[in-house]
Amino acid sequence: MNVYVPKAMFLTKGVGNHKEELHSFELALRDAGIEKFNLVTVSSILPPGCRVISKAQGLKELRPGGITFCVLSRCSSNEARRLLAASVGCAIPADKNAYGYISEHHSFGQTEKQAGDYAEDLAAAMLASTLGIDFNLDESWDEKKEIFKISGKIVSTRNITQSSIVKQRGFSTVVAAAVFVF
Repeated sequence: MNVYVPKAMFLTKGVGNHKEELHSFELALRDAGIEKFNLVTVSSILPPGCRVISKAQGLKELRPGGITFCVLSRCSSNEARRLLAASVGCAIPADKNAYGYISEHHSFGQTEKQAGDYAEDLAAAMLASTLGIDFNLDESWDEKKEIFKISGKIVSTRNITQSSIVKQRGFSTVVAAAVFVF
């Protein structure tokens, strides 16, 4: 039985604008540097021991046309002056033998910081719940972050977020992705 477990992951983001929605998506992928891969979206697990590497290092490992697994967030609109955001959050456990979480979040009307904090919060909350860390979902992110740090079970959280305001004509698309390398 073949089991594909990524050894590394990198984060990337992009934005595209065009009169056609599909073309704006292609341009967003191009801006993110991942347009030349056959992207397969997967759910939210960061495998145990999976290293976070730079985008440049990760792209060197991939081949054009290759099947490439990723957690992808995408948001698109043609409503002029609408604020779009796409974000991917990541929570890495302190225990290298445990798995982490990756979350995707897309929104209208949230700033890049708001969307990024939310995606990071989602990933940390999912990881915390599997590690048995008690916290109040209604507390602020800063309060929860302190609980996570004190527990010693979550080593780090991060996010990558792309936001954009839709232009007067055509579609704008934003993407954020966690791309796996084998």
